[in-house]
Amino acid sequence: MEKKASFKPYTQHQLLLLPIDLDTLIPGNHMVRVVDRAIEGMNTKPLFDRYPGGGTSAYNPVMMLKVVVYAYADKIYSSRKIAKATRENINFMWLTGNVQLDFMTINRFRSERLKGIIDDIFTEVVDLLLREEYIKFENYFLDGTKIEANANKYSWVWGKSTARYKENLKKKVLEHLTAINIIEQEETDEYGNTDLPEMGNKPINSESIREAAVKIDEKLSENPTDRGLKKAKKAIEKDYLPRMEKYEKQQEILEQRRSYSKTDTDATFMRMKEDHMRNGQLKPGYNVQMGTENQFVTGFSIHQRPGDTSCMKPHLEQLKELRDRLPENIVADAGYGSEENYEFLESERVEHFVKYNTFHKEKSKKWQKDATRVQNWYYVEERDEYICGYGRYLGFLYEKKQKSDNGYESLTRVYECEDCSDCPLRDQCVKGKKPDADRRIYINRRLNELKEIAKTNLDSEKGLEMRSKRPVEVESAFGDIKGNFGVRRFLLRGMEKVKIEWGLYSVGHNMRKMAAAKA
Repeated sequence: MEKKASFKPYTQHQLLLLPIDLDTLIPGNHMVRVVDRAIEGMNTKPLFDRYPGGGTSAYNPVMMLKVVVYAYADKIYSSRKIAKATRENINFMWLTGNVQLDFMTINRFRSERLKGIIDDIFTEVVDLLLREEYIKFENYFLDGTKIEANANKYSWVWGKSTARYKENLKKKVLEHLTAINIIEQEETDEYGNTDLPEMGNKPINSESIREAAVKIDEKLSENPTDRGLKKAKKAIEKDYLPRMEKYEKQQEILEQRRSYSKTDTDATFMRMKEDHMRNGQLKPGYNVQMGTENQFVTGFSIHQRPGDTSCMKPHLEQLKELRDRLPENIVADAGYGSEENYEFLESERVEHFVKYNTFHKEKSKKWQKDATRVQNWYYVEERDEYICGYGRYLGFLYEKKQKSDNGYESLTRVYECEDCSDCPLRDQCVKGKKPDADRRIYINRRLNELKEIAKTNLDSEKGLEMRSKRPVEVESAFGDIKGNFGVRRFLLRGMEKVKIEWGLYSVGHNMRKMAAAKA
């Protein structure tokens, strides 16, 4: 007997006497419930304070925060896609109470309402992690990554080029004004290209160029047919003044940076790991510093400097300001091993496990047997001299001071060999191009002392444990955000908005981790 296929009832257009309760469709341990409970337990007063009052009624800020945080935890970052989810996704519909949001409302909330309070929201999440004992805020594994900005990679402005163009323009202005007797030749010879003497010894800038234009107008009123004056006036109005104003504006934006993007002026050109063309091309981006414990993000900051070294101190200062204290143990890789950072960690009296650039190399037999390495030489303290691996003496020359990007001043002592001419190790030892150059070494005594402290910490039993944990801590958090959730480029522009965006990525990562732990 032939069997007939059977199917379950399909009644697409069947009327329901009562509307479906969305709460019954969402599992009890679902991530959307984790987000809902977490935000309900937060202090949201700073968020409500962002609403000045007046005008039409606004959507509830708590509801809006739940929607945005859950969206970022669920890999939805576009305001239009989030708006679509509030119409079609039952998890979002449950969060909003079946209120449908438009993308402008979501974008305005994310960009404007969260401005200045993302640190407060993130701190509340970390407090929740502490209360529920996901973290203890004892260990802090720090690392950095560069994220490309939402900016045209060909829209660069270079600091050195701007300074050079500005100097060339100053010379051109000076020559032109001299040619029409606005500046007397003898005064030019005396003051050079730094001052306009008849304008009160002011430097050549947009203001002094405007004053020169006024003087030209006065001369033209006396002699309206003078072609030289007319030509000078046109050059100032159409060329010199606009260019000088442009260069001054660029230098104002640059401040201490070497570059910025015209599309996002807060972004700095940096070398990224994602180099598909394999030509070392610089791209506009931001340096994201992040710390974790138990793979939860416990601190983050956004920086415009490409190097990690100069970011550690401001990052930890921000962390201390938010948490009122630093964690007991700070762990970081060799990119942070500098005198400034070691001094800061020592002054804060925290236990630190931060490598320096030659930490692993110094342990190799090749390094220890290398006669050209200063670390293997003998120091004669009484005469303040070094004896190299071939027995030559290096005497003290001078001291020099160096300043870091943060303004920290370090002292370096320079020593030079008396004669390297007939040394068989000269080619390996002396790096200078001059054939008669002798070996020079640069000794930072305080840094060497701090390195010894760092080495002792790193080689201890606790240091070995912390070093083994670092790669699986902060690296895995970056891997989840960048690899699993596709965050390779910021969507928003400007330092403040980028900070909001990464704050939401961090909160979303923590929510996913909490949901996975409860599953």
